[in-house]
Amino acid sequence: MLISLAGFSQALKPVKIDSLVTVSLPEGFIKKDTLGQQIYQGAASLGNILVLRVPNANNKPLNKEKDLKDVFKTYINGIQKQSVNGSVMYPRDTTIGKLEGKIFTLRIDNSGSTGESPELRNFILLYTQDATYTFEYNYPEQRADLAKAELKQFSGSIHIAPTLDRRDQYLSDAKGMSAPAKIGIYGGGAVIILIIVLTVIKRKNRQLEAGV
Repeated sequence: MLISLAGFSQALKPVKIDSLVTVSLPEGFIKKDTLGQQIYQGAASLGNILVLRVPNANNKPLNKEKDLKDVFKTYINGIQKQSVNGSVMYPRDTTIGKLEGKIFTLRIDNSGSTGESPELRNFILLYTQDATYTFEYNYPEQRADLAKAELKQFSGSIHIAPTLDRRDQYLSDAKGMSAPAKIGIYGGGAVIILIIVLTVIKRKNRQLEAGV
């Protein structure tokens, strides 16, 4: 089986998606451009590769990291809703260059109706001010062990320009008040209230002692 697959092997070679992003694709890949959306498709040795570059409608950076996480969450929910028998597995954060990304796997199981092997679709999401990039490598679940090396090669081939940094994703690095600061403020406030209460109690006691 391995000898047969090697005979159909498609070497991955670097391709510029745009001036900022490069990824390795199989020879003979197909590129489509529809309304500004670039789609790259190709058959690798053990799976299929799909790369999308979609311009953002509002090409402004997000405000906070939470906004970026919300973008990823919305995207993942949308992908899952498109597949009736799909389930999201292993969602996790990643870093590509200086940018934050998201990785997850969509397992599609149509075996009950078609008898075919479940399919694993591995996604890497990358959001920038100007565009959202989707890198997908999918294959039948029965090839999971065989496809690991090629998936790793494809994932590791994603490179971004060094000029891109977190400011191209979101503007503020603020993550809210730190725990020590909260303790200091709320704890300090509690201490002040306690001091006021004790002062009032002492004053009343003095007044009672003085017969006022």
